[in-house]
Amino acid sequence: MSPKNNKREASYNQLEEGTRHARPIQHQHAPEIQPYGKIAKLPIALDEQVCAGSAANLNQLLADTMTLRDMYKKHHWQVAGHTFYQLHLLFDKHHGVQDELVDDLAERIQVLGGISLAMAADVAETTLIPRPPRGREEAPVQISRLLEAHETILKEARTMAKQASEAGDDGTNDLIVSNVIRTNELQVWFLAEHLVDVPLVRADKGKAAAS
Repeated sequence: MSPKNNKREASYNQLEEGTRHARPIQHQHAPEIQPYGKIAKLPIALDEQVCAGSAANLNQLLADTMTLRDMYKKHHWQVAGHTFYQLHLLFDKHHGVQDELVDDLAERIQVLGGISLAMAADVAETTLIPRPPRGREEAPVQISRLLEAHETILKEARTMAKQASEAGDDGTNDLIVSNVIRTNELQVWFLAEHLVDVPLVRADKGKAAAS
Protein backbone atom coordinates (compact mmCIF):
# COMPACT_ATOMS: atom_id res chain seq x y z
CA MET A 1 0.00 0.00 0.00
CA SER A 2 1.31 3.42 -0.92
CA PRO A 3 2.16 6.02 1.77
CA LYS A 4 -0.62 8.18 0.36
CA ASN A 5 -3.23 5.43 0.89
CA ASN A 6 -1.87 4.80 4.39
CA LYS A 7 -2.43 8.43 5.26
CA ARG A 8 -5.99 8.33 3.92
CA GLU A 9 -6.81 5.21 5.94
CA ALA A 10 -5.31 6.67 9.09
CA SER A 11 -7.25 9.89 8.59
CA TYR A 12 -10.51 7.95 8.09
CA ASN A 13 -9.93 5.87 11.22
CA GLN A 14 -9.32 9.03 13.23
CA LEU A 15 -12.54 10.54 11.95
CA GLU A 16 -14.47 7.37 12.73
CA GLU A 17 -13.05 7.17 16.24
CA GLY A 18 -13.87 10.82 16.84
CA THR A 19 -17.59 10.26 16.16
CA ARG A 20 -17.98 6.80 17.71
CA HIS A 21 -19.89 8.02 20.76
CA ALA A 22 -22.20 10.19 18.66
CA ARG A 23 -23.31 7.42 16.30
CA PRO A 24 -26.64 5.60 16.78
CA ILE A 25 -26.37 1.98 17.87
CA GLN A 26 -28.66 0.16 15.46
CA HIS A 27 -30.26 -3.30 15.20
CA GLN A 28 -30.48 -3.91 18.93
CA HIS A 29 -32.42 -6.84 20.39
CA ALA A 30 -33.05 -7.99 23.95
CA PRO A 31 -35.74 -9.82 25.96
CA GLU A 32 -38.83 -7.88 27.02
CA ILE A 33 -38.43 -6.01 30.27
CA GLN A 34 -42.12 -6.63 31.12
CA PRO A 35 -44.28 -9.32 29.53
CA TYR A 36 -47.85 -8.48 28.54
CA GLY A 37 -50.32 -9.32 31.29
CA LYS A 38 -47.80 -8.86 34.11
CA ILE A 39 -47.93 -5.97 36.58
CA ALA A 40 -44.95 -3.77 37.46
CA LYS A 41 -46.39 -2.51 40.74
CA LEU A 42 -46.36 1.24 41.31
CA PRO A 43 -46.95 2.85 44.74
CA ILE A 44 -50.56 3.91 44.03
CA ALA A 45 -52.08 2.27 47.15
CA LEU A 46 -53.89 -0.47 45.22
CA ASP A 47 -53.44 -4.22 45.61
CA GLU A 48 -51.58 -5.87 42.75
CA GLN A 49 -54.52 -8.17 41.99
CA VAL A 50 -56.81 -5.15 41.71
CA CYS A 51 -54.36 -3.50 39.32
CA ALA A 52 -54.14 -6.67 37.24
CA GLY A 53 -57.94 -7.01 37.01
CA SER A 54 -58.46 -3.39 36.05
CA ALA A 55 -55.63 -3.47 33.51
CA ALA A 56 -57.12 -6.56 31.84
CA ASN A 57 -60.55 -4.91 31.65
CA LEU A 58 -59.12 -1.67 30.32
CA ASN A 59 -57.15 -3.50 27.63
CA GLN A 60 -60.39 -5.03 26.37
CA LEU A 61 -61.99 -1.60 26.42
CA LEU A 62 -58.91 -0.18 24.70
CA ALA A 63 -59.02 -2.75 21.89
CA ASP A 64 -62.69 -2.02 21.24
CA THR A 65 -62.19 1.75 21.41
CA MET A 66 -59.32 1.55 18.93
CA THR A 67 -61.51 -0.50 16.62
CA LEU A 68 -64.36 2.00 16.87
CA ARG A 69 -61.95 4.88 16.32
CA ASP A 70 -60.60 3.26 13.14
CA MET A 71 -64.11 2.43 11.94
CA TYR A 72 -64.95 6.13 12.19
CA LYS A 73 -61.96 6.97 10.01
CA LYS A 74 -62.91 4.28 7.48
CA HIS A 75 -66.44 5.70 7.21
CA HIS A 76 -65.07 9.26 7.10
CA TRP A 77 -63.13 8.33 3.96
CA GLN A 78 -65.81 6.21 2.34
CA VAL A 79 -69.12 7.94 3.12
CA ALA A 80 -71.27 8.82 0.10
CA GLY A 81 -74.65 10.35 -0.70
CA HIS A 82 -76.52 13.62 -0.14
CA THR A 83 -75.40 13.77 3.50
CA PHE A 84 -71.75 13.30 2.54
CA TYR A 85 -70.49 16.65 3.82
CA GLN A 86 -72.23 16.51 7.20
CA LEU A 87 -71.31 12.88 7.90
CA HIS A 88 -67.77 13.34 6.57
CA LEU A 89 -67.21 16.02 9.21
CA LEU A 90 -69.12 14.23 11.98
CA PHE A 91 -67.25 10.96 11.52
CA ASP A 92 -63.92 12.75 11.64
CA LYS A 93 -64.89 14.69 14.77
CA HIS A 94 -65.97 11.50 16.54
CA HIS A 95 -62.75 9.81 15.42
CA GLY A 96 -60.73 12.54 17.11
CA VAL A 97 -62.64 12.21 20.37
CA GLN A 98 -62.26 8.42 20.37
CA ASP A 99 -58.54 8.87 19.72
CA GLU A 100 -58.31 10.92 22.91
CA LEU A 101 -60.07 8.10 24.78
CA VAL A 102 -57.49 5.65 23.43
CA ASP A 103 -54.72 7.70 25.05
CA ASP A 104 -56.66 8.01 28.32
CA LEU A 105 -57.21 4.25 28.51
CA ALA A 106 -53.64 3.33 27.58
CA GLU A 107 -52.18 5.73 30.12
CA ARG A 108 -54.43 4.40 32.89
CA ILE A 109 -53.24 0.86 32.13
CA GLN A 110 -49.64 2.02 32.47
CA VAL A 111 -50.46 3.82 35.74
CA LEU A 112 -51.80 0.53 37.06
CA GLY A 113 -48.45 -1.06 36.23
CA GLY A 114 -49.77 -2.95 33.22
CA ILE A 115 -48.90 -3.03 29.54
CA SER A 116 -51.37 -1.50 27.10
CA LEU A 117 -52.20 -3.04 23.75
CA ALA A 118 -50.77 -1.04 20.87
CA MET A 119 -50.36 -2.95 17.60
CA ALA A 120 -53.14 -3.46 15.06
CA ALA A 121 -52.73 -7.24 14.98
CA ASP A 122 -53.12 -7.49 18.76
CA VAL A 123 -56.15 -5.22 18.67
CA ALA A 124 -57.77 -7.29 15.90
CA GLU A 125 -57.28 -10.47 17.94
CA THR A 126 -58.82 -8.90 21.06
CA THR A 127 -61.72 -6.70 19.98
CA LEU A 128 -65.32 -7.85 20.33
CA ILE A 129 -66.50 -5.56 17.52
CA PRO A 130 -67.17 -7.40 14.22
CA ARG A 131 -64.86 -6.49 11.36
CA PRO A 132 -66.55 -4.45 8.61
CA PRO A 133 -65.93 -5.26 4.93
CA ARG A 134 -63.10 -3.52 3.13
CA GLY A 135 -65.43 -1.98 0.59
CA ARG A 136 -67.77 1.01 0.81
CA GLU A 137 -71.21 0.66 2.38
CA GLU A 138 -74.27 2.92 2.35
CA ALA A 139 -74.41 5.63 4.99
CA PRO A 140 -77.27 4.02 6.98
CA VAL A 141 -75.29 0.79 7.20
CA GLN A 142 -72.17 2.68 8.28
CA ILE A 143 -74.14 4.41 11.04
CA SER A 144 -75.75 1.15 12.13
CA ARG A 145 -72.33 -0.47 12.46
CA LEU A 146 -71.08 2.44 14.55
CA LEU A 147 -74.13 2.32 16.82
CA GLU A 148 -73.65 -1.40 17.42
CA ALA A 149 -69.97 -0.84 18.23
CA HIS A 150 -70.87 1.94 20.67
CA GLU A 151 -73.39 -0.35 22.38
CA THR A 152 -70.77 -3.09 22.75
CA ILE A 153 -68.41 -0.65 24.42
CA LEU A 154 -71.11 0.80 26.67
CA LYS A 155 -72.23 -2.64 27.86
CA GLU A 156 -68.72 -3.69 28.85
CA ALA A 157 -67.88 -0.24 30.24
CA ARG A 158 -70.80 -0.32 32.68
CA THR A 159 -69.78 -3.76 33.94
CA MET A 160 -66.12 -2.75 34.24
CA ALA A 161 -66.97 0.49 36.06
CA LYS A 162 -68.94 -1.47 38.64
CA GLN A 163 -66.10 -3.97 39.09
CA ALA A 164 -63.57 -1.17 39.55
CA SER A 165 -65.78 0.55 42.10
CA GLU A 166 -66.28 -2.65 44.09
CA ALA A 167 -62.50 -3.25 44.06
CA GLY A 168 -61.77 0.25 45.34
CA ASP A 169 -60.13 1.37 42.07
CA ASP A 170 -61.67 4.84 41.99
CA GLY A 171 -59.36 6.12 39.26
CA THR A 172 -60.42 3.44 36.79
CA ASN A 173 -64.07 3.83 37.74
CA ASP A 174 -63.89 7.61 37.19
CA LEU A 175 -62.18 7.21 33.82
CA ILE A 176 -64.76 4.74 32.56
CA VAL A 177 -67.80 6.65 33.82
CA SER A 178 -66.69 10.23 33.16
CA ASN A 179 -64.84 9.67 29.90
CA VAL A 180 -65.80 6.43 28.19
CA ILE A 181 -69.49 6.09 29.06
CA ARG A 182 -70.45 9.75 28.75
CA THR A 183 -68.55 10.21 25.50
CA ASN A 184 -70.02 7.12 23.88
CA GLU A 185 -73.56 7.97 25.01
CA LEU A 186 -73.26 11.45 23.48
CA GLN A 187 -71.91 10.10 20.19
CA VAL A 188 -74.74 7.54 20.05
CA TRP A 189 -77.23 10.40 20.23
CA PHE A 190 -75.54 12.31 17.39
CA LEU A 191 -75.49 9.19 15.22
CA ALA A 192 -78.92 7.75 15.98
CA GLU A 193 -80.75 10.93 14.96
CA HIS A 194 -79.50 10.37 11.40
CA LEU A 195 -81.55 7.18 11.16
CA VAL A 196 -84.90 8.78 12.05
CA ASP A 197 -87.17 8.60 9.00
CA VAL A 198 -88.46 12.17 8.66
CA PRO A 199 -89.26 14.15 5.48
CA LEU A 200 -86.60 16.53 4.23
CA VAL A 201 -88.79 19.20 2.64
CA ARG A 202 -92.54 18.70 3.21
CA ALA A 203 -94.13 17.43 6.43
CA ASP A 204 -96.11 14.19 6.14
CA LYS A 205 -99.53 15.34 7.40
CA GLY A 206 -101.15 11.96 6.75
CA LYS A 207 -98.65 10.17 8.96
CA ALA A 208 -99.10 12.77 11.71
CA ALA A 209 -102.89 12.41 11.59
CA ALA A 210 -102.73 8.63 11.74
CA SER A 211 -100.61 8.75 14.90
